[in-house]
Amino acid sequence: MKLLLDENLSDRVVPQILDLYPGSTHVKSHDLIHSDDVLIWAFAQQQGYSIFSKDADFHQRSRDEESSRLR
Repeated sequence: MKLLLDENLSDRVVPQILDLYPGSTHVKSHDLIHSDDVLIWAFAQQQGYSIFSKDADFHQRSRDEESSRLR
């Protein structure tokens, strides 16, 4: 699993987790700082990342998407 760390987490975390989550990165590395959550969500899906964030909006978006698939 590779993680995409949201801007509310320090980009200094990335080197510390690469041994456990190879390929992980930070939104800063992709010029996505201050980007809309929809854009970050789409980028993560297209590139095969799981979003790691303290932002509850991503959690809710994940739940909403799961509910839509189950319908």
